[in-house]
Amino acid sequence: MDIKAQLAAYGEAINDKLDEAMLLPNVPQLLKRAMRYSLEAGGKRIRPCLVLGTSEMLEGDREAALVLGCGLEMIHTYSLIHDDLPCIDNDDMRRGRPSNHKVFGEGQAVFAGDALLTYAFEWMLGQGIEKNDRNYYRAVLEIARRAGAGGMVAGQSLDLEAEQNGIADERALYAIHDRKTADMLIAAVLAGAYTANPTGEQLRSLESYASGIGLLFQITDDILDHEGDEALMGKTLGKDEKSNKLTFVSLYGLEKAKTLAEETARQAAQQLLPFGERAGFLHDMIDLIKDRKN
Repeated sequence: MDIKAQLAAYGEAINDKLDEAMLLPNVPQLLKRAMRYSLEAGGKRIRPCLVLGTSEMLEGDREAALVLGCGLEMIHTYSLIHDDLPCIDNDDMRRGRPSNHKVFGEGQAVFAGDALLTYAFEWMLGQGIEKNDRNYYRAVLEIARRAGAGGMVAGQSLDLEAEQNGIADERALYAIHDRKTADMLIAAVLAGAYTANPTGEQLRSLESYASGIGLLFQITDDILDHEGDEALMGKTLGKDEKSNKLTFVSLYGLEKAKTLAEETARQAAQQLLPFGERAGFLHDMIDLIKDRKN
């Protein structure tokens, strides 16, 4: 199955599971609408697809992978809602339609993000109670670590600090995106691995792979912000350059950033050698991220 067909199949399964998760009978209607508005806006579902793909590669528990993938997508969506707020990135568009705060107001957007974050863990932990599986809870813990104060949120904080204080050096750039972008992709891949019985060596290889595609994702994002198609991207482009934001393009220039993307893709692929042909989907994800237009 080619990568587009595989993503479509994974995406359908993920969306069905999200529909089940988001019934939310005890949640006020306005809050529920705001939560669902952003979660159902689409997107590529890269993180839950990586959970499913890694789990399948290692012959893991598919149902557990679906639950964990949906939890990750809720966390990712909350982060986008908060990123778009006027106090952070001040973006009016997300995934081709008005950002959450433009539809529901800033206060309700904050609450929608808060609710998605906390509900993600309610959902994952609640679904895991009957499993009594130590590796399942290792997966949830990995997600919490990578999403929190030492992971994605740390990266967001460093990013805002760099923008406000004019920090523009290589060390700061990598510190930001190792956490802001890569950590959630690492969480996805390791969570998928934990639905099986991974060895320590497998986990180390997969973490290095996911760190690589996280870096690749951010380099590509910075390139697209510079020369992408706004209609395809579904969000405002060029804001990073106008705000003097620290990016791979602003630091290295466009051509060097493209060269770095190619080298990063090559290094990520090397980490999959121990898995042989079973890693076909994860290999294809490297090219999908490197060559994406949105």
